[in-house]
Amino acid sequence: MALDSAKKLEIIKQFGRGENDTGSPEVQVALLTERIKYLTEHLKENKKDHSSRLGLLKLVGQRKRLLRYLKRKDYDRYTQLISALGIRDK
Repeated sequence: MALDSAKKLEIIKQFGRGENDTGSPEVQVALLTERIKYLTEHLKENKKDHSSRLGLLKLVGQRKRLLRYLKRKDYDRYTQLISALGIRDK
């Protein structure tokens, strides 16, 4: 299940640089994190749902690539983002 529009707008407003900013790495990582949290809870209940597990692994990989890009380009924004989302740094 995708995020509902209200939740998506709230995340965009919180992490976006402007009001119509949906493409910045911060917003993309925040949206991916919410989807990852949802899928993680789903898989705790449905242990045999292997297609959702594959989707979760793809989302985690995409978020990892975006975080690596942000870390390389602007380390200060990277540290603010991972502290706001509660993501661990290696």
